[in-house]
Amino acid sequence: MWPFLGFVIAHIISGAAGLILFWVPVVARKGGANHRKYGRWFAWSMMVTGSIAVAIALCSLATPLETHRDFTDAALVRGLFGWMMLYLAILTISLGWHSLATISFKFEHRRHRNPMSVGIQLALLAAAIQCVAQGVALGQPLMIGISVIGFLSSLTTLAFIVWPRPHPAAHLIEHVKAGVGAGISAYTAFLSVGLVRVMPDHAFNPLIWAIPTLIGVSLILWHWTLIVRTSTRAGSVPTGRRVRITEGTT
Repeated sequence: MWPFLGFVIAHIISGAAGLILFWVPVVARKGGANHRKYGRWFAWSMMVTGSIAVAIALCSLATPLETHRDFTDAALVRGLFGWMMLYLAILTISLGWHSLATISFKFEHRRHRNPMSVGIQLALLAAAIQCVAQGVALGQPLMIGISVIGFLSSLTTLAFIVWPRPHPAAHLIEHVKAGVGAGISAYTAFLSVGLVRVMPDHAFNPLIWAIPTLIGVSLILWHWTLIVRTSTRAGSVPTGRRVRITEGTT
């Protein structure tokens, strides 16, 4: 249990930091110092949180009742804390990575076609399929519904990656989708998995689960509108300076 508890504590710390950091780049001036700095921290916190969640999910799949002693249904634990959490973890990692990559590779779109970027999206697609399969087997429609985000994220990102000549504003649109999407994933994971323990009577309330998606999609559409308006007026989008992922500019 000690490794599992250690993962849980680390996950709570990094996840809480990410949930707070998320709002700084959202409200900060886009392209400004605070947007870049805190956006970078948020993206990396999400990838760290997602990586730890992968370890937690694997522990839950291997020893469901030993790691979750308040439950007696091993299949349910594997479904919720194993497969669904693994799916959400991969989704969070993929969005954090893509958020940084869209800015880092904006001068060289072909660099998106690397094993890491493509591999994460294929892993996300596989995890979403498994989440649907487990949702059907367990009779949990919310597991099926939540997988829709993964399918949309993976397929649209892969389409962007293989797109030979995207619009000059496409990388900004993808950047917003990935950055805000990572926040949606984090808050959804917090509500869906956390509520099972804190408020079990409301754990499967679809209205509660839908809150992060409704807020996040609204933010995405709002920022997309601003990007399109700026692009239309200027005829293109300012490119700024060349950066790399290791610099963490967002």
